[in-house]
Amino acid sequence: MQPINQQGRQKAIHPLQYMHLVDLINRCAVRGESNSAIVTGPHGSGKTMLVSSVLREIESNPKVSKNLLIIRLHGLLQTDDKIAIQEITRQLQLDNVVGDKVFGSFAENLAFLLEALKSGSDTAQSVLFILEEFDLFAHHKNQTLLYNLFDICQSAQTPIAVIGVTRRLDVVELLEKRVKSRFSHRHIHVFNSLAFPAYKEVCKRMLTLPAEVGDAKFVKRWNQDIEALCSNATVHDVLKKTYQLDKSICRLQSLLLLPICKVTEDHPGIEAVDLVESSKHLGADSKAAMLHGISVLQLALVIAMKHLTDLYEGDPFNFEMLYNEYLKFVQRKAHVVQSFEKPVVLKAFEHLVSLEIVKPVDGHGSRSQKEYRAMALLVTSAQLMDVLNTYPGCPSELKHWASNPLPS
Repeated sequence: MQPINQQGRQKAIHPLQYMHLVDLINRCAVRGESNSAIVTGPHGSGKTMLVSSVLREIESNPKVSKNLLIIRLHGLLQTDDKIAIQEITRQLQLDNVVGDKVFGSFAENLAFLLEALKSGSDTAQSVLFILEEFDLFAHHKNQTLLYNLFDICQSAQTPIAVIGVTRRLDVVELLEKRVKSRFSHRHIHVFNSLAFPAYKEVCKRMLTLPAEVGDAKFVKRWNQDIEALCSNATVHDVLKKTYQLDKSICRLQSLLLLPICKVTEDHPGIEAVDLVESSKHLGADSKAAMLHGISVLQLALVIAMKHLTDLYEGDPFNFEMLYNEYLKFVQRKAHVVQSFEKPVVLKAFEHLVSLEIVKPVDGHGSRSQKEYRAMALLVTSAQLMDVLNTYPGCPSELKHWASNPLPS
């Protein structure tokens, strides 16, 4: 898969957000202006890619890059302020300067690090902090890291820029009052607004080989095949379906991964059928796959739960109600269906709970006995019918029962 020009793609997809970030970082590096901003958007919208593309452009400009240090922190890795300050020290390459010094507070430690960057010069080097999963830093004790970074932004001690990246739109509400008052309240919202023709073009560019890679004849033939592939009606339908489900580039890359991995000497290209197969894998129903692995008894219980859910219009049910429904079916079909004792049926039901095919309903007598605990089915009627049609050796009585509830 070709790593296409990410800067060009981000400029095309998020032009305003791209220029906003470039301007903010340039002003910090060139003019010494401190500032802060939060990049927000849903999962897969391109927040991290946008920031990375901006940084590549910044680093390609010697005038800017020589005066800018970049510190990357991640909320999943730097889980408290002590780990965060150690990581800042490591990335600033100031381990030897800090040595065995003991600091009275986090603020004192951070101020020492930023002061050490001057290295005898009157002008401090600008520092850019990138905080991935920004909302997780808000859960640190007293939000000390965020408070000190935003405080330095306002006090003009050292030119720094702080850019948070998060999917939470309400992230500012997580900040303490003293932290919120020091934040500049710049929000850069990132949403994937790609139209389908542009989405399809991105797909083609991902699969296209650059001219300088490998044998020129092979590259030419490959690119011609990709051009034809992207014009194929079946491929168009697969891409349209994927786009309608999730228009993120991450999803598109996942779709293309399997066909690319299947390219060998014996299978030297990508065909429409490869994308169809990949789409099926990508859209595989995990609940339906789980139902294919359960026993006939458990399948009967799922059918009974479906009828109870339909009968009570989605209201919760309990095991006793389920067992009575199951008994009604067994008694009517005793000549063809094996009957099980209640403890065996309860064990089968508990296994369905562990598979999360059925789950307890919070707030409905959670302290009551397990036989009387309110439960809800997590499988739709459509999923169940699909499984019954493909379940190996499924008794015809079960299929009939699934479509025709027993009379009361």
